[in-house]
Amino acid sequence: MLFRDERWPDGTPSWVDLMVPDQAKAVAFYSGLFGWDVQTGGEETGFYGMAMLAGRPVAGIGQTPPGQEMPPVWTTYLSVSDVDKTVAAITEAGGQLLMPVMEVMKEGRMAVAADPAGAVFGLWEDGNHIGTQVTAAPGTLAWNECMSRDYPAAKAFYEQVFGYGFQDLSNEDFTYAVLLIDGRPVGGLGALPESVPAEVPSNWSTYFSVADADASAAKVVELGGQALDQPFDSPYGRQVRVMDDQGVHFLVIAPNEQSGKPEGWED
Repeated sequence: MLFRDERWPDGTPSWVDLMVPDQAKAVAFYSGLFGWDVQTGGEETGFYGMAMLAGRPVAGIGQTPPGQEMPPVWTTYLSVSDVDKTVAAITEAGGQLLMPVMEVMKEGRMAVAADPAGAVFGLWEDGNHIGTQVTAAPGTLAWNECMSRDYPAAKAFYEQVFGYGFQDLSNEDFTYAVLLIDGRPVGGLGALPESVPAEVPSNWSTYFSVADADASAAKVVELGGQALDQPFDSPYGRQVRVMDDQGVHFLVIAPNEQSGKPEGWED
């Protein structure tokens, strides 16, 4: 388990949160799955819940505001040092601003945008809150990736706006690149396979670390969710796509001996 107190570099997926119709139900589900201690804020925060591990924040769970049509999804937030400048760059590069820049008390400033292919993501300019503060342990953020209906357009967009480099992992079966900042992997960008139903839009996906992918998939089912695939081994760990008890998709991944566990990993 590693702790972080410094801000995340620009372009790094630094936070994820979930807005759902039934916050209490989500808190029970994810606390049961990951062992989170979710601390709900006051009325001034919209009763936003901070999921904690070892006394530090790792994710957020909130209630969908009344009267707002918002799909229940895990939203990936990319760290930025100047959210206004980034918003301008997004629109210039063909993206769309979905939620204007807003102050979040003294915690930071945020916005929500979509890339030219429609994948939605958040921006976070830190104040008191830098984002997730725990890594390399079960229940922490492991990986974020954008799977796109228009890979070339998405690649050009993210390079222009965030200055990513790309490590191409593509072969005849799939198109995928690792997003790099100063040569360091921070996320992924891939093309949605043709086999994926047309109603599935471009999207950012969230992976959470677990000690045992098979046991976690079984726990998801026990808690009222679903395992959408069979767990399988990848070069980066054993993983499985699952769905919570409110229909929200996410992935869990367990480091394997083949890939090597992250520095500081604790089961």
